[in-house]
Amino acid sequence: MQSSAARSVKDMELELRALIATVKAPHLATLLERTLGSDSPTWKHYRDAPAAKRYHHAYRHGLLEHSLSVAAAVSALAEIFPGIDRELALTGALLHDLGKLDTYRQLGTEIEMTDVGRLHGEIALGYARVRDGIAAIQGFPTELAQALLHIILSHHGALAHGSPVVPCTREATLVHMADNLGSKLGSFDRVQDALEAGAKWSGYDNGLGAVAFFGAVAAGSDPVDARLAA
Repeated sequence: MQSSAARSVKDMELELRALIATVKAPHLATLLERTLGSDSPTWKHYRDAPAAKRYHHAYRHGLLEHSLSVAAAVSALAEIFPGIDRELALTGALLHDLGKLDTYRQLGTEIEMTDVGRLHGEIALGYARVRDGIAAIQGFPTELAQALLHIILSHHGALAHGSPVVPCTREATLVHMADNLGSKLGSFDRVQDALEAGAKWSGYDNGLGAVAFFGAVAAGSDPVDARLAA
């Protein structure tokens, strides 16, 4: 199992602060500052928390690394596809897994689920945290709150995967897709780290829903025979 984030915490925090600074909508900016600002009561927990017990980013700082990768992808893709409220989607991406603060705890190198995590689930816990944050901001627009909370509730993408609703907006669909991609690629990292030296194939992995292959030809190697490529 991968034991640590691929990037330094300092670098990830700098990127996070830069992304948050691009959110100009006042109510969203206030919510992000109160939740993830360097002086907020949540920040240190968010920075240090794992993102899972096993499947992806299951290590200290994993939640920050995963959320940041999802947010960066959402920010970039929102510039490509029309009709997306980038600031709403970015806020949803940064907060989509907030319930994991209450779902997991790390004891040394071990990660375990909390009682409330087992009883309520990460999506319900994240919805409650974001809803309470919204309620504390005077004049937060109702429709904006509904749109943001829909992202939190639907980010697993399907009822069978634990979301009480499926994505019904562009922003929720984008966050779900970016989250799913980040989770899958994070699982590849975990599987590769567990391979025996020289192995190219993994066994079946539940996180990937497949076996994984790590024997791709490196760039710069000999080209395929022209006869085979014809």
